[in-house]
Amino acid sequence: MKLVCNKSNLLNGVQIVAKAVPNKTTMSILECILIDATNKNIKLIANDMELGIETIVEGEIIEKGQIALDAKIFLDIVRKLPDSEVTIDIDKSFKTNITCEKSKFTIIGKSGEDFSYLPSIEKIDSIVVSQYTLKEVVRQTIFSIADNDNNKMMSGELFDINGDTLKVVSLDGHRISIRKILLKSRYPSRKVIVPGKTLSEISKILSGDAEKDVNIFFTGKHIVFDFDNTTVVSRLIEGEYFKIDQMLSSDYETKVTVNKRELLECIDRATLLVKEGDKKPIIINITDEMMILKINSTVGSMNEEIDIEKQGKDLMIGFNPKFMIDALRVIDDEQIDIYLVNPKAPCFIRDTAENYIYLILPVNFTTVN
Repeated sequence: MKLVCNKSNLLNGVQIVAKAVPNKTTMSILECILIDATNKNIKLIANDMELGIETIVEGEIIEKGQIALDAKIFLDIVRKLPDSEVTIDIDKSFKTNITCEKSKFTIIGKSGEDFSYLPSIEKIDSIVVSQYTLKEVVRQTIFSIADNDNNKMMSGELFDINGDTLKVVSLDGHRISIRKILLKSRYPSRKVIVPGKTLSEISKILSGDAEKDVNIFFTGKHIVFDFDNTTVVSRLIEGEYFKIDQMLSSDYETKVTVNKRELLECIDRATLLVKEGDKKPIIINITDEMMILKINSTVGSMNEEIDIEKQGKDLMIGFNPKFMIDALRVIDDEQIDIYLVNPKAPCFIRDTAENYIYLILPVNFTTVN
């Protein structure tokens, strides 16, 4: 096999598919990136058996063939090559020469025949969203998935399609994030649970261009994302998602309207006094026209006031400051509405149309003087 392509194109392709290379595996072939030049296109493929990525790299195929190369070594080599044309030349013993200007690397690859290709998916049942929309929806929800596999459902996000609406939900037992977006067409109802890892890696690849679309295809066990020259195939998480509607309520005793940036910056300042791993709540005291935020730790204490508009009762409540910061950072509105019931009930941050809803459970606290 012999092929020639531009270094920047090759590097971009390798970086894309490398996101599907597992960190640890007992199958050495999965630590490789497959270069497939058996047809008219140069394809790069990586597959960890849960997530697979394939992308096409522009270049010239001089001699057809395929080779599996160690992903880390290959990526490191390509990254440090001069910005010029790269020639990859493989002999029958899988010895691979990578040449660029005066640089020449020789590494030993593996037979491409041993590589596990992406599963063949019949691309029939699909929806279309813009790259910008998908990237934003993931950014605005991914932070509240669980970061361990104790509960598989919590490590993924629910994609709930209903007519012309896509609702994306994530939760970790302490908070819930919900985003609703309007789709370009109407589609049959469908619910699938997409692994958080898949969505996180896809959001890194997406350009975020509002003019470019992503075609999302579904089967019983897989989801496929098609965009630009890249295809991402992921297993779905099987099972029934949590009944979140039972956790949501429109009842409230107190409604606060506040400048989002002011509140975010205030809570962010408060965390300066919290050591990593220290679970100190931020205490919020809501009065008629004022929100008083306090934090007290072994490092020191902070007390700050913010002007608000309030409807309903006065209230004092405590929250994990990180959970508040995570939600506030992804809301684009200048003014936000916070709905509360009592110090033991979750608060809701939501807009009038409920395009976004962030539920955060309160924490117990002792009053700071």
